[in-house]
Amino acid sequence: MTPVLLTPYQGRIVGPIAKLLGYVMTAIFNLLDRIGIPNFGLAIILFTVVIYIALLPLTYKQQKFSKLQSKMSPELKAIQEKYKGKKDNDSMLAMQQETKEVYAKYGVSQTGSCLQLFIQMPILFALYRVIYSIPAYVGTVKKAFYPLVQQIATADGGVDFIRNNVSSAKMFTSQFDNPLFKSGDVTYVENTLIDVLNRASSSDWDKITSNFNSFNDSILSTHSLLDRYNNFLGMNIADTPLFMIKSAFADKNFVLLIGAILIPFLAFFTQWVNTKLMPQQVPAEGKIDPNDPTAQMQQSMKTMNIMMPMMSAVFCFNFNAGMGIYWIIGAVIRSIQQVLINKHIDRTDIDAEIEKNIEKYKQKQEKLKTTPQMNRYANMSTRNIVSSASSSVSMEERENELKKVRDSFSGKEIKKDSLLAKANLVKEFNEKNNK
Repeated sequence: MTPVLLTPYQGRIVGPIAKLLGYVMTAIFNLLDRIGIPNFGLAIILFTVVIYIALLPLTYKQQKFSKLQSKMSPELKAIQEKYKGKKDNDSMLAMQQETKEVYAKYGVSQTGSCLQLFIQMPILFALYRVIYSIPAYVGTVKKAFYPLVQQIATADGGVDFIRNNVSSAKMFTSQFDNPLFKSGDVTYVENTLIDVLNRASSSDWDKITSNFNSFNDSILSTHSLLDRYNNFLGMNIADTPLFMIKSAFADKNFVLLIGAILIPFLAFFTQWVNTKLMPQQVPAEGKIDPNDPTAQMQQSMKTMNIMMPMMSAVFCFNFNAGMGIYWIIGAVIRSIQQVLINKHIDRTDIDAEIEKNIEKYKQKQEKLKTTPQMNRYANMSTRNIVSSASSSVSMEERENELKKVRDSFSGKEIKKDSLLAKANLVKEFNEKNNK
């Protein structure tokens, strides 16, 4: 069964996070409503700022790793050169240990920013869900669609008109075809209609107004509230920039045209600036050293750093302007954070930090030696040493005994198959191989 987007997302991980973020968005929007400026654009900006501030500790660790990676690279490269071509087990273990010590020296994990990204990604996906489907999480916005959706749902041919004539209905084909919708489930039908109307463009609303003349009061009430919520700097952020451009040319509204073009451009530019602020290792003479792990990583990220901002600009043309605002504000906040983190790390006494980290690493290693498991390994090694020593003593004793036997038979005839004859053969063999 396909869930209605109006219903809060029910994913196992993202769902609960989106629900929590929905409470945050509701609090922000209700606060703006109380002070008389209930605006989606402003709510999205404040919402993005709050979330990124909450993620600052994780962002710091992630960006600190990126900053220190360039400083660690020469040492990691030296280790790779040291063990180049050595594939034996001892060399591989030694290489891993030395690499681990370098990371410990700089106070970062070998997993780098993977853990931070693993934690951040569900939050960012949930953030996207909340912004993309605000009525599912903000009750005040959902109420704006009533009683209009009830009237359309019960009107003859009302649902069919919305499905066949409103452009945003194409996004929800699976919901219209869902058995719950076909069975006439009231909640499901109303939620689907809200999803469609929430993404309806200005031209779509013109069609709705002309078709449902008897619902003029409800249409006017809903449309005026949504206009109030969606109007940001003279633009309806529920519209896509592509639709705004078409409307601007049709109405010769060049102010709207500039605004529609600015959103994708700023989405591209701010993210491009953000990638440039990330720590970059510049290879000598423009060449990439194949043995330098950081240089390899930077080379693999180079194309992505260009493509991602461009993709954001393309997506912005086809998504509602609210998503573009979110991407712009998010990139600006990340850039500010990166500048501050870069300055903080540049002012940090790296040598002093290294000394502290080395001391911490030594203490950690000493602590590991006292664990039951390490003691067990130590005892196992001790037993092996003792066993070897015992074997060595026994060999010496046996050699002395054989010497005594040979001395006792000195000058006497030795039988060919006797024990003494065999002992002499062993002695001759050892003396021959020791020369």
